[in-house]
Formats: sequence, structure tokens, C-alpha cells
Amino acid sequence: MTQSLVVGVDAGATSTRVAVHALDGTRVGYARAGAGNPSAHGVARAVASVGEALAAALPPDGGPRVVASMAGVAGYVAEMVPELNRLWAAHGIADGPRYGGDVPMAYAAGSAEPEGSLLLSGTGAGAARIVGFELDQVADALGWLLGDVGSGFWIGRQAAKAVIDALDRGMPLSSLLPDEPAGTLASLVGRHFLGAERPATPRAAAARIVRLAQADHMRLAALSTLVNEAATAGDPLAVKISQEAADHLVATLRRVHVSGPVVLAGSVLTSDGPVREAVLELLSGETVTRARDAAGAAAWLSARPLLPSSEARALHPAFTAGA
Repeated sequence: MTQSLVVGVDAGATSTRVAVHALDGTRVGYARAGAGNPSAHGVARAVASVGEALAAALPPDGGPRVVASMAGVAGYVAEMVPELNRLWAAHGIADGPRYGGDVPMAYAAGSAEPEGSLLLSGTGAGAARIVGFELDQVADALGWLLGDVGSGFWIGRQAAKAVIDALDRGMPLSSLLPDEPAGTLASLVGRHFLGAERPATPRAAAARIVRLAQADHMRLAALSTLVNEAATAGDPLAVKISQEAADHLVATLRRVHVSGPVVLAGSVLTSDGPVREAVLELLSGETVTRARDAAGAAAWLSARPLLPSSEARALHPAFTAGA
């Protein structure tokens, strides 16, 4: 007997993932491709990435067996609709995908409950209230320059600010050396920005770090893993920054959360570390889950209307387990 299939697409700012499942949750195909955000990279590149991943994930002659599909897209999708419809048709899929935002997809990757909240901290940060697996309300997620408090970027900026402030106040350059035990976070920040460089004075070191951060602000976001490392080692400043990040994130969540589970998403909150631990402690009275595979969640959402509600709920872990 021919198995009916469903397709889920997670088209994000850095990568695109496509999951193909049977209605019983069995994963029959999965593939990754390049960035799929049309707002950041243009429609042509986004469609090409989705097409590449779809072609790799579909089993031979699988297109005509697809009975439903959903695409979670970060960014403006209207111009993608006719392009993806043509792409689906080229694979023999009768109907183009339904669309949902990347935020509801991330929530569905962590919960089968239709109502709840998402707390995200990766490069950016924000919280969202989800109702009926659709976006209802958002807090923060205002971007790295003026918002995203508690994000990886924010954590990295706090670390860099603390170190350049200390240098500006005369902290000795020896604190930036990799083997300096008294300045774990300072030495990690110094190595991250300066490498083997040895500026002549603390002020010169601070100015050099500022120039490098201004030239590429994403270098600040990359510092978040070093803050994690330093906090785990007990560095007081790193511990303080991590706790402040957790406090801010939970305060953002409280602005939108009403009831239901809280799904944690983004690398800062899905990876073990002091920020995640502090957030879990602050949310000890809530049901908290971790987001898993968003492409699988999109496939599950496309299958959900075709299944009895109890069966759809029971199959959620199989769909979202990841590649």
C-alpha cells in the first residue's frame, strides 16, 4: 500500500531544513540547504534553498504521495508563494504548502499544546504568546541595536563592555593573557578580539577591541559561548552577566505568558549552561520544554488536521525528534 506523506519546511535566516514524514510519524527523508529567509537573502536565493532541500529529502516518486505540507518562513513570504507553488508542482505535489511564521514553528517544535509561550534566546531574543499554533503577542525581538535583551549578542556586548571599561580604568594588560587565572572572562575576551596582538597600554587595548567590534558586530554575539565558559569556571563577572541575562529573559516572557507550557528555543536556552540553568530556576513553577526540530514540527502541523487529535498529540515526539 502506498504511504501518504507530509512535508515540513523550516526556512531560516542561516539554513533551510526539509522533513518528509509518513502520517504515522516515520521520517522518510530529511535534508539541509542554505539560507531560506527571503527578507534577508532575496526570494530567488530562498526559493533555491528550499528547492535544493526538498529535492534531497523527497524519496523517489514521493511527490505525488504528499497530501499536505507546511513551510515555516522567517521573513516576508508573499513573493515566495507562487514560486514555491511552481516548485511543489514540479515535484508532482498537488498543492503548494501552507505557511506559518518561524516563531509558531519553533513553539510547535517543543509542544503539542495549541496554547503556550515561546522564549527565544540565540543571536537575538524575545518572547511570544502562541494561540492555536499561531502568533498572538510578541515581547522584545526588537533587534540587536536597541532590543534583544538577554540574547547571545547582548551577553557578548555586556562582556566586552565590562572588559573595555576595566581596561579604561587601568586594568593591567596581564589580565588579557590566556593563562591569567584571576581574569578568566577578561582573558577570553582578550584572546577573542586580540589574538596574539599585544597593545602597548590598557587604553590602546580597549580602543582596539572597540574598533574590531564596530567593524563586525557579530563578533560580540560569538562572545556568548565564552561567557558561558567563564561562568561555568566560576568567573564572578561572567556569572553576574549570565544571571542578568536570565532575569531579563524571564521578565520579557512574563509580559506575554498567560498559561500553558513555555518552550525554550535558541542556542542560549537549548544548550546546557548557566543562562539556561538560571532561566529554569526562575521558571520552576512552569511546565518548560526545549524546542527540537522545527522542520519536523512543520510536518507535524501539516499532518495534524488529517489525524485524530489524540493520535496527533501522541505522534508529536516522532515528528519533532530531529535528523
